Amino acid sequence: MPPPSLLRIPLLRLLAINLAIGACAAMLLVGGLLWLNPGHLRELIFADRSPGIPLLVLLASFVMTFGSAAMGSAIMAQGRKADDDRQGGGRTSQLTVQALAQRSPRADIRRNARAH
Repeated sequence: MPPPSLLRIPLLRLLAINLAIGACAAMLLVGGLLWLNPGHLRELIFADRSPGIPLLVLLASFVMTFGSAAMGSAIMAQGRKADDDRQGGGRTSQLTVQALAQRSPRADIRRNARAH
């Protein structure tokens, strides 16, 4: 029986997709840096005898940074439930705030003041 393709394994497919997303973001950022030329970066790179090496180092470092950030965020998002995205303003959070407000010392003082 031949081994399964690596992209058939869900975890590896998730990592590959997010690495590709991070690499695209890195290429866009390097392209934007070259286009905007902050601090004369483009002029500095292309003034060298072999501008390919600094471009390769810059692109590789950005791909590693953004690729690993995208893969890490995808892995960390795996444990979320579908209803966890609905935070704030929901009925459960309002009930929790009301329950905490009823247990506060000020609420006890107000109740005691009304009783007397």
